[in-house]
Amino acid sequence: MPGCNQRRREAPRKIAAVTEAACASPADCPPPLRRIAHLDMDAFFASVELLRYPQLKGLPVVIGGGRRKVDELLLQARDGAGPRDPRFIPVAEFPLLKDYVGRGVITTATYAARQFGVGSAMGMMKAARLCPQAIVLPVDFDEVRRFSRMFKSAIVEIAPVMQDRGVDEVYIDFTHVPGGQREGGRVLARLIQKSIHERTGLTCSIGVAPNRLLAKMASEFNKPNGISIVHEEDLQEKIWPLHVRKINGIGPKAGEKLARLGVETIGQLAAQDEQWLIAHFGRSTGAWMHRVAWGRDDSPVVTESEPVSMSRETTFERDLHAVRDKAELSRIFTDLCQRVAEDLQRKGYAGRTIGIKLRYDDFKTATRDHTLPVPTNDSATIRRVAGLCLKRVPLDRRLRLL
Repeated sequence: MPGCNQRRREAPRKIAAVTEAACASPADCPPPLRRIAHLDMDAFFASVELLRYPQLKGLPVVIGGGRRKVDELLLQARDGAGPRDPRFIPVAEFPLLKDYVGRGVITTATYAARQFGVGSAMGMMKAARLCPQAIVLPVDFDEVRRFSRMFKSAIVEIAPVMQDRGVDEVYIDFTHVPGGQREGGRVLARLIQKSIHERTGLTCSIGVAPNRLLAKMASEFNKPNGISIVHEEDLQEKIWPLHVRKINGIGPKAGEKLARLGVETIGQLAAQDEQWLIAHFGRSTGAWMHRVAWGRDDSPVVTESEPVSMSRETTFERDLHAVRDKAELSRIFTDLCQRVAEDLQRKGYAGRTIGIKLRYDDFKTATRDHTLPVPTNDSATIRRVAGLCLKRVPLDRRLRLL
């Protein structure tokens, strides 16, 4: 270890020597170009399962829905001798999507399944019509979180300024990291890809650009296991031909309204006068649309941020009635409250405002909340206050989500 420390102490002197040789004075050295990366793990939930079941590699596989009895039986030997090695389970024994019954949604799908139009957040029954031969597996959240921690630790050992954006994606500031400027950031991106693969066996796709906005779009250009580099001068060629929905922040409703106004690509959005956009979308949103269409984004990569809220929700396998299914609803309701409390306690937080969200069988949604005088992370308190919120919503229709 002394040798490792010695190398770390010497590194700044070597960098300084190169800098001094290149610049006559500090004033002569231009600031480094801002290089921001967006890293997205490739079909993360599915890829984690393929490490467990390598025999499924290259096949259409979807991850999602609730855990079923068939999933437990898959891991048991047919003769009752106990659990069997997942790697040697015959492919023919895996449950197929065509046999799935329920209303779960897909968390992710392998690229082989995506070729049939199957994608994240799609209902399982709809996906079964598109790709009935796909193998279906439940989400193992504990394993997913374990691999999430592994790939992120591999990143920060190389590039410490990293912003966590969820279980399978991050932003990374390459600007001042050795190799972050070489080939527009490609050299550092390649090093991070290699490190993640060695640590986890998984692949990722990385986009590097002058800001977070463009980096996120770039990470989609060359999936899976790709690296895409975007410079400011690439805006018209690489960004403007994309659909406006590729901009993070333009959702379905805004996309539909833009289409009605004759705007479908980012280039067409950039061609609009800012005041025209403000007239149609309001001052804040209109000005923001004009800015991002021109690739402008000054938001920093933030290494730590406080969560605004924590929540748990579930979509029922069948619609539940508040009276006839009262016992089952009460059990689920209590479980969700306990899980929220555990999340708060584990992460060291407490909250004052407690709320509920219901979705009825007609897909209409109702929300209610209540603010306490002091914060809490106690499950019984959360359950009591959430129950008060529940009494303030109509329960005359069946429920599909809580």
